[in-house]
Amino acid sequence: MLFGVFDHLDSSGAPLDRFFEDRLRLLERYDAAGFYCYHLAEHHGTPLGMGSSPSVFMAAAAQRTKRLKLGPMVYCLPLYHPLRVFEEICMLDQMSGGRLQLGVGRGISPIELAYYGVAREDSPEIYRETFELLMTALATEVGKDLTFEGNHFSVADFPIVIEAIQKPHPPLWYGIGVPDSAIWAAQNAVNIMCNQSTARARAVTDRYKAEWAAAGKAAEALPKMGLTRHIVVADSEAEAVSAGARAYARWRSSFMYLWDRHGISPINVSYPESFEAMQEAGLAIAGTVGTVRDTVSRQVEEAGINYFLGRFAFGDLSFEESARSVELFAQEVAPVFAAAA
Repeated sequence: MLFGVFDHLDSSGAPLDRFFEDRLRLLERYDAAGFYCYHLAEHHGTPLGMGSSPSVFMAAAAQRTKRLKLGPMVYCLPLYHPLRVFEEICMLDQMSGGRLQLGVGRGISPIELAYYGVAREDSPEIYRETFELLMTALATEVGKDLTFEGNHFSVADFPIVIEAIQKPHPPLWYGIGVPDSAIWAAQNAVNIMCNQSTARARAVTDRYKAEWAAAGKAAEALPKMGLTRHIVVADSEAEAVSAGARAYARWRSSFMYLWDRHGISPINVSYPESFEAMQEAGLAIAGTVGTVRDTVSRQVEEAGINYFLGRFAFGDLSFEESARSVELFAQEVAPVFAAAA
């Protein structure tokens, strides 16, 4: 069992220069504590995501960490020219010493895509073509030329002068909410991440394992199947729940910002209004070490996952509150799973 971090990099209300610095300080804590990977969401025009250019933030993070893997979760591919994101991926993999993890997707918000002139109905085809050209570029040797002809992108004799350290490309990641999406992921050895109830996550992981086995692949080589949760660990139950409830109210306001502005409901995802309801749904975990350890252990078993991701910084949690959560989780929760293994 590995433990990672998922982060929206949502606004805390602090001045942005301090906000970014505090988050980079927190990444240093993740690195020192032995977390596997830091995954960063991409959003635009909303306080839900102040890391609108994941590459910029990860370039800074690569210089502040030594072992922690880093990756977008996900690059919203319809918003990029494939050659531009190809070159950024190569730079980041080189700058991090081969630590980049490559999350890809269409983007969850049609509102954000529309700001960039991408219609919702066009995004699936643009995503597929961007992904195809990106994978082709990553597989092309330095010194060769790349030619590609598609409906949205045409490339003629583009010189490949840069490459990633990891071959044929950095490990791929994909967000999944329904079992059928696990078919492509399993067939292509793509790591997955869910933010569903444990029952819905179990349907995804069961399907993934079945497709993996049907392809004749070894069980011990199974890619990572992750589950994300808002996490607050403190020295008392009351302290953890109080901090979580306060921070969640701000986080959810940021999450709903664009949807409320446009008068429409979120598509394919929803979050309860209260932190208490989040806890009851199993989507948030707050409490002492014992409470968090027992809840995480139960959810890992119920969901059938092999990778658990905490959202230790969200809303207006202070650096000190998040750092304490990370410290307690790393020292008192994670080692139990290592000992059991």
